[in-house]
Amino acid sequence: MTDLPKDHPRYRSLLTRELLVKGVKDGITSMQGLIAQGRGEAFDYLIGEKTTASAKNAEKAAVAMMLLAKNPVISVNGNAAALVSGELCELSRALNAPLEVNLFHRTEERVARIIGLLESRGCTTVYGDHPDKLIPGLSHDRAKATSAGIFSADVVLVPLEDGDRCEALVRMGKKVIAVDLNPLSRTAKTATVTIVDNIVRAVPNMNAMAKEMKNMPAPELEKIISSFRNQETLSQALGEMIENVQKQS
Repeated sequence: MTDLPKDHPRYRSLLTRELLVKGVKDGITSMQGLIAQGRGEAFDYLIGEKTTASAKNAEKAAVAMMLLAKNPVISVNGNAAALVSGELCELSRALNAPLEVNLFHRTEERVARIIGLLESRGCTTVYGDHPDKLIPGLSHDRAKATSAGIFSADVVLVPLEDGDRCEALVRMGKKVIAVDLNPLSRTAKTATVTIVDNIVRAVPNMNAMAKEMKNMPAPELEKIISSFRNQETLSQALGEMIENVQKQS
């Protein structure tokens, strides 16, 4: 990876780009994933490249939902694997939630490489190399799922998701937690909980919250979830973007 000066004002952003480029070279990330990253980065500028109040609220609700779930699963794509593989493994252990590799641009080689990467970072249960189910209402390889993983999950964390699959999972009766920097996207509007934050901040935040919340009584976790309103959170996220832009201008 290219050496980056840590005192560069855009260090974190540049590091993210370098990790994704390396991911492409290593067969982890697709070329299309680079375009998706650029789109997300534009929205990250709008929120000031920081975790906002609405995002923290959504992350807390997401952790509570995962802790109360009977069969929580974390879905992983190429960008997520390239950027936060170690952090996802930590979250998997904290929430007792296995991971499943699910790719829009799927090849068996990419799936194997991502699973290998996750296992090298400490993940113990990673599904995806032997899908035996199809998510109803989806065409192409993105419909493939594992019966022990996403297909039977009651709560699915799907960072960097596409709208069609988010809608399909919700139709199956699942609660979907999305990490999406665009509060206007179909994914953001469809998910049960939408975290409008950069994945490189959201997953570490959730890890810290999981450590604090894992011993909370169920009624307290249920109270956190019942007080959460996704549409209100999306509206707040838009307001935070507008406020930040006004400050900058």
